[in-house]
Amino acid sequence: MSDSAWLMRAPDITYLNDVYFGRGAAALVPELLARYGVARPLLVTDENLAATGLSARLGLGPHAVYAGTETNPSLRACVARYWDAGCDGIVAFGGGASLDLAKLAAMMTVHEPPLEQYAIPAGGGSARIKAPPPPLVAVPTTAGSGSEVGRAALLRLDSGRKRGFLSPLLLPRAAVCDPELTLSVPPRLTAATGMDAISHCVEAYLSTRVNAVADAIALEGLARGWRAIRRAVADGADLEAREQMMHCALMGGLAFQKSLGAVHSLSHPLGALGDARLHHGTLNALFLAPVLRFNYEACRPRLGALACAIGLSAAGEVADAFERLVEALGLPRRLRELGVPREALAALAPQAVEDHCSATNPRALGEREARQLYEEAW
Repeated sequence: MSDSAWLMRAPDITYLNDVYFGRGAAALVPELLARYGVARPLLVTDENLAATGLSARLGLGPHAVYAGTETNPSLRACVARYWDAGCDGIVAFGGGASLDLAKLAAMMTVHEPPLEQYAIPAGGGSARIKAPPPPLVAVPTTAGSGSEVGRAALLRLDSGRKRGFLSPLLLPRAAVCDPELTLSVPPRLTAATGMDAISHCVEAYLSTRVNAVADAIALEGLARGWRAIRRAVADGADLEAREQMMHCALMGGLAFQKSLGAVHSLSHPLGALGDARLHHGTLNALFLAPVLRFNYEACRPRLGALACAIGLSAAGEVADAFERLVEALGLPRRLRELGVPREALAALAPQAVEDHCSATNPRALGEREARQLYEEAW
C-alpha cells in the first residue's frame, strides 16, 4: 500500500484504543501525530534499533530520541529527556520494554514521583493515576507483548522488584502495527516474543475473570500464533507468518484485559533477578507447560477449548504440545539453562504469590506451590 493511501485512514480496529494494522502502516505515524497536535515527539527506543535506522520508516519530522531502553531502563532519564528536549508527545518504537517505558514516562510527565506509589497491588495503584498524559503512539517492532493495546506496564523499580502499573490512562492513543517492521527480528527473539504472545492468549483465556469477548479474541489469537510461529522462526522473510504473529500479539494484548495467571506470576520476579537480564517471553515459554499441568484439574473444560484451537482432541494433550513446541523452537526448557542459581528460587516464591497475576490463576497459588513450580522448572 502506498504511503498516501494511509493518510486520514480510519482505524482498522477501535476496541480499547485505535489500531492501525497492515503492511506499510508505519507511514501513518506523522499524520497521527499531527492529528493529536504533537509537533515535537520523543522517540523512545533502544540502542540496537536506533543503530539500524529502522525508525526512518516512521517519517518523523523534528523529534528527540531516548534510546536507553534495555531490560531495566531508567525512567527518570527518559522523562528528563522529554522535558529537556521540549517534547509534547511520545512515539514508542520497539519491543515490550520500550513500549512499557514510554507509557510510564508519559504518565510521569503529569504525575509526581515516586513511581512506586502508582504500582499494583501495593502503593495505591490505579486510584492515584489521574491526570491524562501527553499523546502516545505505540509502534511495536516485535510480535510479542501486546503492550500497544494494553492498559498495563511493567518496570523494575529502584528497589529491584518488578512491579505492574494499571490504568486506562496508560493506553497509547493509537497503536500502529506494521508486520514489515518485524522482518529483521532474529529467529531466537522471534521465538521468544512469539511465545510471549501465545502465553497471553492462553493465560487470558484461562483467567478466572468473566469476559466472553476477550475469550473469543484469545482463542483466535492462539490459533493464529500456533499456525504461524514455526514458520516465522524458520523463515524470517515469510511476511504472511510475520503478519499472523502480529495478529496473535495484538489479540493477546486485547485479551489480557482479563488478567493473566501463574505463568506470568512466576516470570515477573525472575525478570528482575540481579543482572541476569532474562527475557520475559523466554521465561513464559519455559513455565507454560508446568503451569498448565498444575492448573489442569481446575480448568479442564477450558483446556479442552484450547486443545481445539490448536488442533488437538483432548485437554490432557495441551501441556505436552506446548512443551514440544518450545523444544522445536530451540528455546530453553529449564531455568538452569539460563544460569538461574537454584538457591535463588526460594526467595522468589513469595514475590510470585504477591504478583498481580496470581489472583486470576485458575488454581490458588501459595508459596509452597510457587516453590514447587520453580523447582520443577529448574
